[in-house]
Amino acid sequence: MKSYHLDPQRGLAGLTVRDHDEPVPGRGQVVVKVRASSLGSRDLAVLAGAYPLPIRPGVVPGCEGVGEVVAVGEGVGRVRAGDRVAATVFPRWLDGPFVWDNAAQLGTMVDGMLTEYAVLGEDGVVPVPEHLSFEEAATLPLAAVTAWNALTTGSALRPGATVLTLGSGAVSLFVLQLAKLSGAQVIMTTSSAAKAERLKALGADDVINYRDDPAWWQEVRALTHGAGVDRVVDATGPLEQSLKCVAAHGEVAFVGYSLSGAEGARPIDPATLFGAGAAVYRVATGSRAHFVALNRAVEAHRLRPVLDRVFPFEHVADAFRYVESGGGFGKVVISHD
Repeated sequence: MKSYHLDPQRGLAGLTVRDHDEPVPGRGQVVVKVRASSLGSRDLAVLAGAYPLPIRPGVVPGCEGVGEVVAVGEGVGRVRAGDRVAATVFPRWLDGPFVWDNAAQLGTMVDGMLTEYAVLGEDGVVPVPEHLSFEEAATLPLAAVTAWNALTTGSALRPGATVLTLGSGAVSLFVLQLAKLSGAQVIMTTSSAAKAERLKALGADDVINYRDDPAWWQEVRALTHGAGVDRVVDATGPLEQSLKCVAAHGEVAFVGYSLSGAEGARPIDPATLFGAGAAVYRVATGSRAHFVALNRAVEAHRLRPVLDRVFPFEHVADAFRYVESGGGFGKVVISHD
């Protein structure tokens, strides 16, 4: 079997392919023949050695992947050979709040999914929704689980609530799809008229071009008749503007320092934070329980993710370059078949 390995901080120059014997599962483990995986901005940060979690030299990269169970170890009772499964990004984070004891993550501290066969704990996999192809299902473990966590943590999202999600990246696209399932009104920001049209076609109620309107928080206030939005999912920053357009007693889901850019990472004036009157909480992807709940919603509503391009396993380097170009719309997927 073949797998990719990385040398942190060397970028694509540190990405190599190695041959291995096919793995054998230990107690409580399963072997998954990986059929598809996906890439995003998180993977670029790992490749560059700029990710906030430790990166083990020689690790197999990629935290998002799905496939078919081909072997199970002693004591495994949750899954069987032949099951279609997706790997959880944090294999030890089963439920409850995120704690550092659960910080081991696929593709950084433990081997990830850019491989032909992956050895995973049985608790570290969840069933794939039946109506999704492997390529579609590979988009769920990181971006979709993050979006689900951002929308379900805190108060319940009720029909008619207003949601603002920043940018048109993978997390924001899933926020749009999932928030509309809840009956919410969704406002989005983007950088071009072409992307704005695509977002509206997917169901966005209003789209603001932040290049044309740098102080976009004022437009959000106007669209909500001065009240502000009930929830902001901030995946791009700047956080200061999110705080200025959230409703009093609303919520801001802050999707990670590394995803919020230089502007999003600026120090916040305490007066702005106090004046917002909102709860701010950080979102670190999600637990196995989040993933299971997400899959129930995906299955019930027959939701289909937005795919951009599919690359073959042999062209992973080209896929990384395409992600780095920043011109895509939807998830970039690797087909292992």
